[in-house]
Amino acid sequence: MSTEDRPAPRSLAEALRVRDDASLAALLRSRPDLITPVPTDLTQLATRAGTRASVLRALERLDLFTLQTAQALAVAPDPAGYGELLGLMAGDSGDRAVAAVLPGALAVLREQALVWGDDDRLRLVRTAREVLAPSAQHPSPTGLGPTVQEATAGMSPGRIQEIVAAAGLPSTHDSVSAVAALAGLFTDRGRLTAVLDQAPEGSREVLARLVWGPPYGQVTAEPGGHLRWLLDRGLLLPTAPGTVVLPREVALHLRAGLAHRTPAAAPPPVEPAATHPAQTVDATAAGQAYTALATVEELLTYWDEGGPAVLRAGGLSVRDLKRTAVALDVSEPVAAHWVELAYAAGLLACDGEADERYAATPAYDEWLERSPAERWARLAQAWLTATRTPGLVGGRDAKDRTLSALGPGLDRSATPEVRHRVLGLLAWLPEGAAPAHDAVLARLRWERPLRGATAAGARDGARPQNGDDDLRSRIARWTLTEAELLGITGRGALSSHGRALLGTPAFAHGPAPAVKGSRTADGDRADGPGDKLPAHHRRRPPGPRDLLSPAEQSAAYAAAVGLLAPLLPEPLDHVLLQADLTAVAPGPLERPLAATLGVLADVESKGGATVYRFTPETVRRALDAGRTAADLHAFLTTHSRTPVPQPLAYLIDDVARKHGRLRVGAASAYVRCDDDALLNEILADKRSAALRLRRLAPTVLATPADPATLLEGLRAMGYAPAAESAEGDVLIARAHAHRTPPRAAPEPVPDGPPTPDPTLLSAAIRAIRAGDLAATAPRKPAGTPEAGGDLPRTGPADTLATMQAAVLTGESLWIGYVNAEGAASQRVIAPIRVEGGFVTAYDHTADEVRTYPLHRVTGVAELADG
Repeated sequence: MSTEDRPAPRSLAEALRVRDDASLAALLRSRPDLITPVPTDLTQLATRAGTRASVLRALERLDLFTLQTAQALAVAPDPAGYGELLGLMAGDSGDRAVAAVLPGALAVLREQALVWGDDDRLRLVRTAREVLAPSAQHPSPTGLGPTVQEATAGMSPGRIQEIVAAAGLPSTHDSVSAVAALAGLFTDRGRLTAVLDQAPEGSREVLARLVWGPPYGQVTAEPGGHLRWLLDRGLLLPTAPGTVVLPREVALHLRAGLAHRTPAAAPPPVEPAATHPAQTVDATAAGQAYTALATVEELLTYWDEGGPAVLRAGGLSVRDLKRTAVALDVSEPVAAHWVELAYAAGLLACDGEADERYAATPAYDEWLERSPAERWARLAQAWLTATRTPGLVGGRDAKDRTLSALGPGLDRSATPEVRHRVLGLLAWLPEGAAPAHDAVLARLRWERPLRGATAAGARDGARPQNGDDDLRSRIARWTLTEAELLGITGRGALSSHGRALLGTPAFAHGPAPAVKGSRTADGDRADGPGDKLPAHHRRRPPGPRDLLSPAEQSAAYAAAVGLLAPLLPEPLDHVLLQADLTAVAPGPLERPLAATLGVLADVESKGGATVYRFTPETVRRALDAGRTAADLHAFLTTHSRTPVPQPLAYLIDDVARKHGRLRVGAASAYVRCDDDALLNEILADKRSAALRLRRLAPTVLATPADPATLLEGLRAMGYAPAAESAEGDVLIARAHAHRTPPRAAPEPVPDGPPTPDPTLLSAAIRAIRAGDLAATAPRKPAGTPEAGGDLPRTGPADTLATMQAAVLTGESLWIGYVNAEGAASQRVIAPIRVEGGFVTAYDHTADEVRTYPLHRVTGVAELADG
């Protein structure tokens, strides 16, 4: 049957039934919740597509113009013709830009099963109409009010006749025809214009205040003459005592037919605000990438012996976050970012002990063994896919509890989507181009207008009521900041390694060929001939649904590593020693050199070069770690490009000379020294009173304090004691790295069901069509319908005889079947063999050969001829 001869669909299920497989695949790909689980037939698919949760999810994923198109259909007659929809969107002036892209928006609504029917009978699915249509409790985003028929539903027949008479219409015998006559007057542009020309002064000003919404207003018990004139003619209709509404037909006349004040036919442009050489962008991003690696390593080194305790409710305390920020020399929000990034990458977790603390995981040691570029790529990929949102740290949850770093409540399923969208917009610009942040936010609001506001609250593309404070806008701002911190962008522009990590090539910015009113390969509407927007504004940047396959992710990872590796500075094997007891590292140091220097000196400042400061405490720390004075001199001589300054050499020798003369052991604790004069000096020092020392022998002092307290007390007094074992050997104080048991990185919280792959789509469509064939195939009247259902009922003997006959004739049968779990279903099968209490048949529903126990077949019926 040709398309012209095919009858118009009477329901969404019928509209889906005439779709081809490609169209069904597009629907299931755009609304993956519809195949979770796979529907049994197209009727069930249509029912599921009309549920409130599924419709709201689909509406949230529409761009602003497509959403405006759905909103216009919600205030149009049901059904509405394409001409009526075009009039609501383009107005009386016939906006050519709107007319050019409206077919594409309507095609999207049809594709997603939000609209069905031919162009002369367009129907919005009932749930979408309920969500988007105007009501007193939920005003329409269009700002329109109820129709005349809806507004007069509770009005007395006498009052309706009075309005009809005042409007100059002939009286009727019933209210229905009177309301129809009044609606006809309001929809006739010429006649309504003539009525409004007679309006007294002040009446038009009242209408102007209500025309773009909200359409409701308050009046007193004794309204003025200009208001009384409007009320008498039905141009304002009462809805409640003291409340009036502007009828939809009148508002559309005053708006010149427009459902929206500003139809958003084109997305806001994202223009470059600044342009930098690509080499400068890559170099800046690479420098920040190396800083990111150093910061994460510094964080986990700071927590190497066991980090801060885990709060009882989970997460990091405010005090510990402040300490971490001070240690990293960053602000608290930035510290939260690094902590959450390490956690998302699986490098950090809680240790699970009774006194639970945060510590590095074994994966951290494996991460350290990789090249710098590979370490960065792992961090960047973890950041891209993580749903944990560090920007929320310090805020409040729904129960007014503070959100803490590493704590619960930080997952936001929209975060990966927004991150991909923001970086996708940057990737669509020419290399080295950095957009203005406000332009990126405006584009995001156009693409997902309902994600920052409820369906009832979004209005004509205006910002959500909380402005930039809506979640998507805040995530977008955090994304731009965090991408710069991580080295994905440099100077606000996407770097080459960042572009590779997204799997996005450097685009040629020529126009993509497309058919007017259709969709491009990227999913956007093709532009009309008068559209002069640049190509990178017309086509859609890579988005959250453009997910890379595992193979593509591996390729993107390798490409990013290959591009970043040459840009990172080579680690240095030397420092520059200075006479003021400092050492300058002019770049990143090799890990062994950095580790040893980190024990021998403290970092004084960081930047392009790192400055280390030598002090008696740091030298003693190196001696406590098992180094000798000779080892330290040799180390500095080997790794310094300048001669070892005399003050530094004297410092090492002086500290080494004193180090270990005092020995501390466990008595509770004792002090041993061959120089009894030194012990006398300690006893005479008033600062030792808190240690409660007493002499046991000329060279031994004892104390009830533990050895660690004694060591700390003597060092505070300026001595350099060494701890010793029970055998009298010096104990070497090396830091013991604390590691958690193996921990997996946190799983992102999904934003609904995942997009189905082609294999799943193909299998689901086959199953749905086969189930629909079973449900709609005409049957011969045989068997008894099951009470309360559609499954056939036949006796065992009739079932067996019909099966055996079908094997001989090759006919297909309709059967009812109950599986082992008790779930009933209907199937269309072509029996091949019947033996041993089983029937082997080709199952049209499953599109494969299956074997069924005959005792689970509830009944059988022959299919009607043809």
